[in-house]
Amino acid sequence: MSIPTFIFSILLSHLLFASQQCHLILTSAADAGRWKLLQTSIGISAMHMQLLRNDRVVIFDRTDFGKSNLSLPNRKCRNDPTEVVLKLDCSAHSIEYDVPSNKFRALMVQTDVWCSSGATTPDGNLVQAGGFNDGERRVRIFNPCSDRDCDWQEIPNGLAARRWYATSHILPDGRQIVVGGRRQFNYEFIPKSIVANTFNLPFLLETNDVGAENNLYPFVFLNVDGNLFIFANNRAILLDYVKYKVVKTYPTIPGGDPRSYPSTGSAVLLPLKDLKTAAIQAEVLICGGAPKGSFFQAARGNFVRALNTCARITITDPNPQWVMETMPLARVMGDMILLPNGNVLLINGASSGSAGWEMGRNPVLSPVLYRPDNRIGSRFETQKPTTIPRMYHSSSVLLRDGRVLVGGSNPHAFYNFTSVFFPTELSLEAFSPAYLDAKFNGLRPKIVYPNSISGFRYKKTITIQVVITDEDVAENSVSVTMVAPAFNTHSFSMNQRLLVLCDDKVKALGNSAYSIEATTPSSPNLAPAGFYLLFVVYQDIPSQGIWVKLQ
Repeated sequence: MSIPTFIFSILLSHLLFASQQCHLILTSAADAGRWKLLQTSIGISAMHMQLLRNDRVVIFDRTDFGKSNLSLPNRKCRNDPTEVVLKLDCSAHSIEYDVPSNKFRALMVQTDVWCSSGATTPDGNLVQAGGFNDGERRVRIFNPCSDRDCDWQEIPNGLAARRWYATSHILPDGRQIVVGGRRQFNYEFIPKSIVANTFNLPFLLETNDVGAENNLYPFVFLNVDGNLFIFANNRAILLDYVKYKVVKTYPTIPGGDPRSYPSTGSAVLLPLKDLKTAAIQAEVLICGGAPKGSFFQAARGNFVRALNTCARITITDPNPQWVMETMPLARVMGDMILLPNGNVLLINGASSGSAGWEMGRNPVLSPVLYRPDNRIGSRFETQKPTTIPRMYHSSSVLLRDGRVLVGGSNPHAFYNFTSVFFPTELSLEAFSPAYLDAKFNGLRPKIVYPNSISGFRYKKTITIQVVITDEDVAENSVSVTMVAPAFNTHSFSMNQRLLVLCDDKVKALGNSAYSIEATTPSSPNLAPAGFYLLFVVYQDIPSQGIWVKLQ
């Protein structure tokens, strides 16, 4: 297809102990965080990110725009006769970023990973699905390794259908489900199901706005009952993917404005708590997006103000209803990151326009903290701004040390660094929430036992030893959280999940040391098997995380 036609086609803590229930208490941070530039250029724009169990982040962009600013090693080249721009490409479109050393190396993707999805396996390998052109039915695997030799492996025809702008989610049985994508009103499983290849999901057709779609990259969350909450456009369903049927239909968000790509908002499953109760509550929070018609207006050069509302719903309620809240800043194309203490960070994006090439204006430079346990009206807190706009095709992930890694921004069909509103951004930076300030060092727990990569079983008591140097430690202000590392792209963190473990006992050991007994989740419906980051939180201040494997 010609370049103009090609481009046009894309445009169109606190816990009560013993027998009592667990309740996370969130206290107020004293200031608004800080920013640090980590790399001025990693050679590629960070469209997709995934933190892996070895503290390295796999980052990748797309392959169909020509050369990146990073060469492949050892004279490697990618030869693709189907590419329009560059058929022999010796530049990298993926990297592995080592967090502790702040260094990176080039990786080689063999097909186009543009606008794809991903999730990790119970063994901690990244399984990435779909993309564009020659990559639309590929499954790719990245197996973390301690040396510098591991690279992408690809499975041709690993998918039954073309998957572009789809969503992946890990399931309780270890499989992955891939939902939707452009002109795909269905879902499938990785590995492929032996029963059928794809399963129809009429909901995705019903939520498809003609010409604008507004249902791509659907927000998918595993509910505590094992079913899947799927949100697209402005409404949601609960899907029993085992029996291939919808078991609940949720009401439309008040106002009816779309929240899905390209009217891109973001969403999180709020922290799961009270894990020993018979009826565990699950809540979803969806923030930002673009009013109806914004996509078409932006294509005409009229950039409509983004939505400034969040919608929150208890998806486990018999009669669930959306509760609306107002953000301090309107935001489209923003990310929502669960922090170790249970707060939510809203970051990146624009305050007008829509997702798509050249479709956004007025970058939102200030993150906003959301405290889900505060009363309505006191949940939002604006944070220190960055100096780097993060527009379309930005990304962010939580790191083990509690920082948030931020990269990307390329609202252009190609890499463009001059004479544009928002040049292609190749940098990486980190946002440190206020809990990392040195003045909180006395409150900050340090985990001394166990070491990372410890094996945890379901519904078992685990013992964690920490050091807290605060002179007067309130033992009932200590909590333990587990965070599933997410695959982030296009303003959605797939598989993101935080659980607050119930503390059965906190015991002072002397010399500022404490022993904490906590109970692991009871079921893969609550936490699918795999690697998690475990944190100890004291008075809203988290420790550094340790990697734990739930199996």
